[in-house]
Amino acid sequence: MRLVLMGDLHYHNVDGSIPGWRDARDRFYGSLLGKFLDIEADWHISLGDLTNFGTPAELEGVFSLIRRRDRRFVHVLGNHDLYAMPRDFVLRANGGQRYHAVETGEAVLAFLDTAREQDRRDWSGHVDEAQLAWLESVVRASGTRPLLVFAHHPVYNTTARSTEPKGSIVPEIDIRAILGMKRGVGVYFNGHTHAESIVREDNWTFVQLAACLDVPSFRLVTVEADEIRIDAVDLDDDSLIADARFLHRYMPHFAPREDARGGEADRTARVGIAPAPSL
Repeated sequence: MRLVLMGDLHYHNVDGSIPGWRDARDRFYGSLLGKFLDIEADWHISLGDLTNFGTPAELEGVFSLIRRRDRRFVHVLGNHDLYAMPRDFVLRANGGQRYHAVETGEAVLAFLDTAREQDRRDWSGHVDEAQLAWLESVVRASGTRPLLVFAHHPVYNTTARSTEPKGSIVPEIDIRAILGMKRGVGVYFNGHTHAESIVREDNWTFVQLAACLDVPSFRLVTVEADEIRIDAVDLDDDSLIADARFLHRYMPHFAPREDARGGEADRTARVGIAPAPSL
């Protein structure tokens, strides 16, 4: 099984009175999403903040680009996706579910909703009691099969910047205890902090992606019988990088990070899968 992931995209509205802004935006996102969707995979996954403010125009614009290709696309909600409109509106626009799990022949995939609704002052992650109970049931039911979790916010005190204020699911929500119930291996993928990072903790590997405007890159996840491979797919395109730098100058609600790109250990990983015990 192959999955391709992208971090925070921040597709945004533009001010047409600023020369070149619309052209740079359309070139950047058209090219980047085209390359993302060109990758052959069973699932194409956005780790949240697909949009910059979640306005109807942003949602319509980004999904018009995504729907040019017939791909199995999943968008987990990020805080920026829910600033302008209620959760139900955004879910109708993306055609998705708030949270859900999928069982495949290779692994169990769990997609979380960690975003607060229309709260511009608090961009930390939150998971309500109903979703926590659901997640616990998924973890337990996964048994020894690999479990891949996809969320926008990191677990507190795991990946880079996850201990900063509003940089994670709030530590009062003990999601780590639920993940700790997992038998076998688990991999938790997230965005939010705009910094590439990979951290291993017990039987879990936490994989964090940067924002695409800072590091034009994806992660290709390959699940085989004995191993999960996580590899960086970099877009070495000078025009793409130039357009991103132009967009940095004008777009609101986004600050570029010079330290977004991690080292090699923050970009690739190999997770071994123990064989199932024989009966």
